[in-house]
Amino acid sequence: MINNGLLTWLIPLPPLIAFGVIVLFTNRNNRVSHSIAIFGAGLSWLLSMLVFWFAISVDGVKEKPLISNINWLPTGDTWLKIGVQVDALTAIMLFFVAWTILMIFIYSVGYHNFGQPKGTHDVAGDQPHGAVITGEEGKEKHVLSIEPMYARFFAFISLFAFAMFVLVVSNNLLSLYIGWEIMGLCSYLLIGFWYAKPSAKAAAQKAFLTTRIGDVFMLLGLASLYTLTGSLQYEVIFSPEWLHFLASNTSPVFGMSWAALIGILIFIGTVGKSSQFPLHVWLPDAMEGPTPVSAMIHAATMVSAGVYLVIRFFPILSAGYEAGGALTTPMMAMAIIGSFTALFSATIAVAQRDVKRVLAYSTISQLGFMVAALGVGAYVAAAFHLVTHAFFKALLFLGSGSIIHGMEHGVLHTGEHIDPQDMFNMGGLWKKMPLTFGTFFAGGLALSGFPLITAGFWSKDEILTGAYNGGFLIVFVVLAVAALLTAFYTMRQISLVFLGKPRTPAAAHAHETKWTMTLPLAVLAFFSITAGWVGIPEAFPGIGGILPNWFGTFVGSMLHAEGHEAAHHSLVPLITSLVVALGGLLLGYLVYKNIKDTQADPMEWSLGGVYKILANKYYIDEVYQFIFIRPAQWFSETFVYRWMDGLVIDGFIHTIARFGLGLGNIFRQWFDLPIINRGGDALASGTRRLGADLKIFQSGRVQDYMLLSLAFAVVGAIVFFVILF
Repeated sequence: MINNGLLTWLIPLPPLIAFGVIVLFTNRNNRVSHSIAIFGAGLSWLLSMLVFWFAISVDGVKEKPLISNINWLPTGDTWLKIGVQVDALTAIMLFFVAWTILMIFIYSVGYHNFGQPKGTHDVAGDQPHGAVITGEEGKEKHVLSIEPMYARFFAFISLFAFAMFVLVVSNNLLSLYIGWEIMGLCSYLLIGFWYAKPSAKAAAQKAFLTTRIGDVFMLLGLASLYTLTGSLQYEVIFSPEWLHFLASNTSPVFGMSWAALIGILIFIGTVGKSSQFPLHVWLPDAMEGPTPVSAMIHAATMVSAGVYLVIRFFPILSAGYEAGGALTTPMMAMAIIGSFTALFSATIAVAQRDVKRVLAYSTISQLGFMVAALGVGAYVAAAFHLVTHAFFKALLFLGSGSIIHGMEHGVLHTGEHIDPQDMFNMGGLWKKMPLTFGTFFAGGLALSGFPLITAGFWSKDEILTGAYNGGFLIVFVVLAVAALLTAFYTMRQISLVFLGKPRTPAAAHAHETKWTMTLPLAVLAFFSITAGWVGIPEAFPGIGGILPNWFGTFVGSMLHAEGHEAAHHSLVPLITSLVVALGGLLLGYLVYKNIKDTQADPMEWSLGGVYKILANKYYIDEVYQFIFIRPAQWFSETFVYRWMDGLVIDGFIHTIARFGLGLGNIFRQWFDLPIINRGGDALASGTRRLGADLKIFQSGRVQDYMLLSLAFAVVGAIVFFVILF
């Protein structure tokens, strides 16, 4: 019989072992390194699938979670325990995390140009610039070159995967936080993977420091939780007794209950990790890393971990909440920040030109949908959208990497100096890259919420339904407008990249990428379409009940009685979903179907000055630079360095130094010179004079020495005799 607890323990280990082996032994062999990394990811995938199938079986975890603990550190008469837990949320997380990670690992082989020659001018820490080879006709041609730090990349993403698996299977706060922080380290290493680029180095620092803000508050929340409950285990913390205690006892902060205070602190951690306003600024800049890193961050690991955190801690966030009643303070904060972020980021995305940056702001917006859903109590809808979004966003990011790859081939072929990531330099790629187009189109439809056939429609519709049925009309309207803009900028992206005619010679010479890149796209496209079919509500008009709502039943089994979502399905959110999805797609197509200029954006003249504000991201970075960065730099350089360090600290130390120097001079003049030096000199000179006086006895004749010896013997005998008698 399979020990599912042991299998769960083993899930994170293969990527960790792969990381160690690559770093220590195989880093000079690219083929062996990527093989070990993919094997490790594949083994974790296999273990995850075995645990997933157990979890959804009849004897699975619907009624009771699988929990396995071990004693780790002694704490007096008790032990600090760590362990693993498999419940409905763990199972669905393992499913999409394992699939997306494995696909990203395979994709990375082609993305980093395995099998291609080394570039003449390529250096570690910088993007490959291509290589020159001699063709069959004896002519030189430029081709893509292999990544100089190929093995290093696979080591880092293996560690990244390990951290996410640890976080997902943990049943306690400690190992969850360890996985959380390792992911923060890996994001720094991978965003700044091309560290020779100043922009990549700055983006890595920005991501690390911004997410640390949220992490500090999250750690305060976890520490408070441990202080109050005396336990790190989920089964203790989320027990009805402790939830009632946390909800009914007042904290010393603004009269909030302990549940509200801890919930707010934990949610701030999610704001940082999942890039919600106002800590959203790091995620768009994270595009400086390689595209597989973007897919890992946006789909499989980093930002998904933030949403997972608030879903996992929803019992505390919603402690005291009853359906139809007033929202708790954390839920209110999530509803406001989530819905605002969804709309705010969607407006920015409509004015971006970089193919990856559009998707980055799309991710921030979609995460806002999930956070807002939790804020209005739509627990299952938030978890559902987390799963579907992971598949279609991983697909879109990997698809964008395939597009960039094809464009870079065209740039090397033509020698044209253009940005291969600028969508206005593309056009007509559906003929050049049909596989990439087909899969990207499927992902774009899922992101837009294209009705009935895409996964994104079912999960997004559930969020809108939860907001509407709960009576949160403002949240519903804001999210509906964000969904309209999502469909618009998605079709804008598809039209600019694939439709029409090539707008540059590089686009005309683009070509399809390798099978190692297109195969993962096909797999993810399948899930982007079908993953939503497991969550069709029974009450959905017309087709509800044809397929069982397995997802809602399975994940809904984790909810406490007060958290159940409305079972009926109103026509208002359904019609709204249809209108915003189809209307946004149609509007985007009509505006961008025949773009011929590489510079002009139709939105620029239609929106006027507003377009510039959107293109510059509402100048949030500039505002932060003015309010936080410059004052911090002035404080550190002027106050701390010049005044505190230069005047106070250095002045104090220099005063002590001068005092010590003066004291040393006194000792030298009054003790060292007259006593030590002169006394020592006198002793030396006396010894020298004594030696000079005694040397007369050193004649060198044996007879003299014998006479002296006889004389000393006689004198000695006389003295001995006198003393004795």
